[in-house]
Order: sequence, then structure tokens, then C-alpha cells
Amino acid sequence: MMSAEWLLSSLTENGVFWFVSIFCVVAAYIDGTQLKVPNAITFPMIIAGWLFSSITYGMSGDGWYMGLMWSIAGTAVGLACLYPFYAIGGMGGGDVKMLAAVGAWVHCSITMWAFFLSAIIGGLMAVLMIVFSKTSSKHYYQFFGILNEILAVKNPDKLSEIAAARKHTMRLLPYGIPIAIGTILHFAWIGRLF
Repeated sequence: MMSAEWLLSSLTENGVFWFVSIFCVVAAYIDGTQLKVPNAITFPMIIAGWLFSSITYGMSGDGWYMGLMWSIAGTAVGLACLYPFYAIGGMGGGDVKMLAAVGAWVHCSITMWAFFLSAIIGGLMAVLMIVFSKTSSKHYYQFFGILNEILAVKNPDKLSEIAAARKHTMRLLPYGIPIAIGTILHFAWIGRLF
């Protein structure tokens, strides 16, 4: 039987992961319905993560600046993981900021794992979308055309322009959904949601 102390300790220790999970679900829902993750939720989440880390590290005696440093580092990891795809027009800026917000709260290594799982889930979702839309030959040629552009053009600004011109012809994947699933799965895997 669970004791009240164990339950309180678990809620306090794992509360951050539940809070970030709720943020991810809300962001994924908005992305799924509107194909964007708005700044109105990502920026406050990033800033709140910096403040929370500063306060909790300060209260633990490690120094508020250490908490802020780790939180900013996590934000940078989230940005670095997805920014290259945004730079060439492969995803929206809201998705990048969503992962940065996750990083602001859970810092570097957890954000990296969330990114890896999100990439796998996003790839699987893209394949399933193609299979069920019965347009696999179109997407096959489109994929290799895009890959050829990346290898040949190499200029992120030009690639972004090409992607923007092509966007209306493509089936878009709201990448906030794979980010949410990957992040929450990783939290569950490391035992932070129980």
C-alpha cells in the first residue's frame, strides 16, 4: 500500500514531467487542428522553465545560476535539434520552439532523447500518412527531389524559398504530435510519470 509520504514525494519529484506532458498535449492538439504551435504558449513556457530551474536550484543550495544555465542549455539543445529542418523549410518554427520549451524544463539529455523518439515517431507517422493516402509514388519522387535539392543547393535561404513554394502541394505533418508522443514516452520510460 502506498504511503502519503511516498505519494507526496512522487508528485513533487515528477510534477515537472506531468506539467511538461500537459503542455505537450495542448501544443500537439493545437498543431493538429491549426498546423501551428503558437508563440503564446511556447515563449511563456520557455521563460517559466528558466525561472523554475533557477528557483529550484537556488532552493537546493546549488545556486540559482546553475539552474538557469542548465535550463538555457536545454533550450539550446531543443533549438539545435530541430532548427536545421526549420532553416530549410522542413518544419514550422513553432515545432522548434516547442522542443526548446521542453528543454527549458527538463534540460539537455532528456531533451535529446525526446528528440530521437520524436524523429522515429514522426517518420512512422509520415510513412503511415503516405500509405493511407495512396499517393506513395508521388511522395517517393517528392522525397528524392527534396533530398537532391538539399544536396545540390546547400543554401538554407534558397532551400527555404523552394520549400515555401512547394508547401501547398504537400501533405503536412503537424510535428507537434510526434514531439508530444516522443517526449511523453521518454518520460514514461524513465519512470517520471508514475
